[in-house]
Amino acid sequence: MLSVSREPKDAVVQPVPMLDFSRQFGEIREEVLAAITQVCDSQRFILGPAVEQFERSAGAACGTAHAVGCASGTDALWLAMAALDIGPGDKVVTTPFTFFASVSAILRCGATPVLADIDAETFNIDPEAVKKACHGHDVGAVMPVHLYGQCADMDALSKLADEQNLAIVEDAAQAFGATWNGVRAGALGVTGAFSFYPTKNLAAFGDAGLVTTRSAELDERMRSLRAHGMKKRYFHEEVGWNSRLDSLQAAVLAIKLRYVDAGNQRRRELAARYDALFAAAGLVGASTAEGVVVPYTDPRAGHIFHQYVVRVPKRDQLRAFLSDRQIGSEIYYPLPLHLQESLAMLGYHKGSFPVSEKAAEEVLALPMYPELREDEQETVVAAVSEFFG
Repeated sequence: MLSVSREPKDAVVQPVPMLDFSRQFGEIREEVLAAITQVCDSQRFILGPAVEQFERSAGAACGTAHAVGCASGTDALWLAMAALDIGPGDKVVTTPFTFFASVSAILRCGATPVLADIDAETFNIDPEAVKKACHGHDVGAVMPVHLYGQCADMDALSKLADEQNLAIVEDAAQAFGATWNGVRAGALGVTGAFSFYPTKNLAAFGDAGLVTTRSAELDERMRSLRAHGMKKRYFHEEVGWNSRLDSLQAAVLAIKLRYVDAGNQRRRELAARYDALFAAAGLVGASTAEGVVVPYTDPRAGHIFHQYVVRVPKRDQLRAFLSDRQIGSEIYYPLPLHLQESLAMLGYHKGSFPVSEKAAEEVLALPMYPELREDEQETVVAAVSEFFG
């Protein structure tokens, strides 16, 4: 049986980092350095064979025929929408409880974001809210965000998309390897956009991104758009952007791709252990008034736990308490997008999306990565237990 013991107040608590990049690097160091050396020897630093190899492998891993490497996850979203001709006059429905790029990429296309509130259990966009948001708007696309590594309700969203002729652009930035009814993220919509920012489950050594699609036509157009709208060198058929994937990043990602499924499985195991530790400590409640609310996983979803996010009362006080004990945590996200100063022109206000606003006050991400040790998890839960007294 799992148990959590409280440390004496004068005990020395070992630091628990939110994320430790060095642990994975220590395990794959020689492979990664060899791959980097190979690129350096080739002197092919932009696109080229290393990128092509990674695109093939990543597309196969996602179950799509095509994958286009680009400079970042934000650019991946833009490429996906630009290739679909989403632009001025178009409206795209997405969630207010996400990273800023989800909305900024829509604006960058010249389209208008229309926001819809989230499901209180999964934190993903609520299909019923999407349906209401579409009413009275000439909406052309919906961008579900697979938040924290769990896919949005793609059954309901796909049905709605079919009924209303909507393109689904997956924001899968946090969900490489996640599934819905056995289908991988990136293969659930018309296009899927991924980020390989260093904190992600599949992580580059800098910024990098990818767009997946089953459409050969979209694949060809995105390849042109990422290179200034150029198919033939110095002949520009349209205005694109410079969003090419570096060969060095692709080489690193190709190595890490071999380990991502095992890493995701380890995250699931660690998440289940967190659940059990919180339960053993008597901290699990159905609401924050009763204790810690642990993450909910939809039975149709293959959650990869990019983040392990709990709901807690007095979240900010708990975070400060953990910080004093050198235990990492993070808030994803402290202010919903509709309340961001730079997005005031969207016309929303406090109270527009109450579920998102409540989540922003309560969510706390705890340390989660494949190399996290079980004794470190025990330290985290013991500290939370001490906080609640």
